[in-house]
Amino acid sequence: MCEYCGCQSLASIDELTREHDEVVRLISHLRLAHQAGDVARMARVAREIRAVLGPHTQVEEHGLFPTMARDFPEQIAALEAEHRRVEAVLAEAADGVTPSDPAWPDRLVAAMAMLRDHILKEQDGVFPAALASLGTEDWEAVEA
Repeated sequence: MCEYCGCQSLASIDELTREHDEVVRLISHLRLAHQAGDVARMARVAREIRAVLGPHTQVEEHGLFPTMARDFPEQIAALEAEHRRVEAVLAEAADGVTPSDPAWPDRLVAAMAMLRDHILKEQDGVFPAALASLGTEDWEAVEA
């Protein structure tokens, strides 16, 4: 992931980046389970991804995104819509359930491909833009 602009020197961006790295690592486990046809393992990994993304998404949507939406409303709305799509597919495996829908594994893999692209948009677009455009008060609000 990106390290060129210095945005990771901010504690909140550094933490979000570490969470992105963890999600990418988990996606690789998900792909292996998919290749093996192990839907139960896919469901377990989906729950692990959901556990990382739940708090992560809250920080983005209640801390970083509202301030960024002032200057980039369409882009932030698109990212939030992607959050909803990913959450919906992951939720199908919530509460220890292995989804019985035979299309779920492919939906999950597609959602994770979108999530990887989403992460790149945040890492290479949102985070550097935030560093360039947010002031001290904005960062205090994000940190809170």
